[in-house]
Amino acid sequence: MKKGKKYIEAAKLVDKMKLYDVNEAIDLVQKTSTSKFDATVEAHIRLGVDSRHADQQVRGAVVLPHGTGRTLRVLVFAKADKAVEAEAAGADYVGAEDMVSKIQNDNWFEFDAVVATPDMMGVVGRLGRVLGPKGLMPNPKAGTVTADVGKAIADIKAGKIEYRLDRTNIIHVPLGKVSFGTEKLTDNFQTLMSAVIKAKPSAAKGTYLKSITLASTMGPGVKVNPLRVND
Repeated sequence: MKKGKKYIEAAKLVDKMKLYDVNEAIDLVQKTSTSKFDATVEAHIRLGVDSRHADQQVRGAVVLPHGTGRTLRVLVFAKADKAVEAEAAGADYVGAEDMVSKIQNDNWFEFDAVVATPDMMGVVGRLGRVLGPKGLMPNPKAGTVTADVGKAIADIKAGKIEYRLDRTNIIHVPLGKVSFGTEKLTDNFQTLMSAVIKAKPSAAKGTYLKSITLASTMGPGVKVNPLRVND
C-alpha cells in the first residue's frame, strides 16, 4: 500500500530501531498524526502467549480514567425490572427476543457494546455467530454479563474498553484521542497496561510483553520499551 507524503514525512521523525519510553512515544504519536480529524491513538500489544490454548487466553475489561473520546451506544438484553433499570441508566437500546430478530433479520448493528443479564444469555446465544466475530458477544470476564446492568452501562459510558487477543496473540485497543494530550494518554496507557499485566495467565512462560506499538489513525507506529511501561 502506497503511503502519502504526509505519512512519509511523519515517519521520518520515528526511529524504527528505537524502543521509546512511554511519554516520549506518546509525544511522537501526537506529533506524527497526519489526519485532519482528531485521530484515535491505538495500542498494539504482542504477548508471549499462545491464544490457541484455553489456559493462555488474555481477556478482560478496564475503565480508562479519561475515557476514549468516543460515546458508545449500548444495547442491553434484559426484561422486566432489569429492562427498566437499563433504560434509567442510559442504555441506548433495550430489548429481548425482539432485538435478536432485528439483528438477524434486518442486519441491524447500530450499537457499539452489548450487555446482557445472565437469564438472557440463552436468547443472546443465538447471535453468537454474528456478535462473536465483531467482538460484541457479552462475556462475564468483561463484565458485560451481569445482573448489575446499571453499573455495566455506566462503566461503558465512562470509557470502559475490552481487551482480548487476536489470532496472532496481539491486543488492539484505543487509548483516546490525539487531542487528549500526553498526560491523559499516559494515564490511560498505564491503566491499560496494569490490567493486561495483571491478567497474565499462570500458564504463560518466558517473556510476557513481547512488543508494544502506539500509533494514531493513519500515523506511523512508535515502539515502546516493554521493560519501561511502569516507569
